[in-house]
Amino acid sequence: MKNRLAIFDLDGTLLDTIGDLAEACNYMLSLRELGSHTREEYAKMVGNGILNLVKRALPEELRTDEYVMAARADFLDFYTANIDRHTRPYDGIYEVLHTLQDEGWSLAVASNKFDEGTQKLVRSIFPDIHFSAIYGNKEGFPLKPDAALLDLIIKECDADVATTWMIGDSGVDIQTAKNAEVRSIGCSWGFRPRTELEEFGADYIVDAPSEILQILL
Repeated sequence: MKNRLAIFDLDGTLLDTIGDLAEACNYMLSLRELGSHTREEYAKMVGNGILNLVKRALPEELRTDEYVMAARADFLDFYTANIDRHTRPYDGIYEVLHTLQDEGWSLAVASNKFDEGTQKLVRSIFPDIHFSAIYGNKEGFPLKPDAALLDLIIKECDADVATTWMIGDSGVDIQTAKNAEVRSIGCSWGFRPRTELEEFGADYIVDAPSEILQILL
């Protein structure tokens, strides 16, 4: 019998990271004497990796490859050093992870955040949770919604599409689940509106972490 596997997105699903992302982006902009953005504005920019976040934060006329890469380097220097100053798990997430772990589920993280940051946050904030796989964006793997990362995690965790769920807060996560042919749970407490989860066709939409357990157990 294949393992039951719950794959979680990170930013906006397990962790509220927008404060640290916004602070790092605004630091990068301040170095260039450019205007800042609000947390609400950054919530609309995240979800497709750090490079795309930095590009969206910059004025359109500055979005050349060379300029964006330099801005990304400044962002990463600040963000890596200050990655968990404001970041916290959403209320109820600990209980969900503990319960699934106790019930024998395999747990994994699949994020478009750079891999080093993903590993650091998951291991420092959830030290007592065993994740069978933790992956952020790394060389050789395309970003979600490409299914490559989920396919790898499913194989590593000895699961299959029938026993796997993708849980995330954005249309990117829901489309990733569709591309990997697994079921999905959309989380309305994250960075994207509930309407986006509906538009992308999430199998279920939950308004509180505890509702995940009602679906999976």
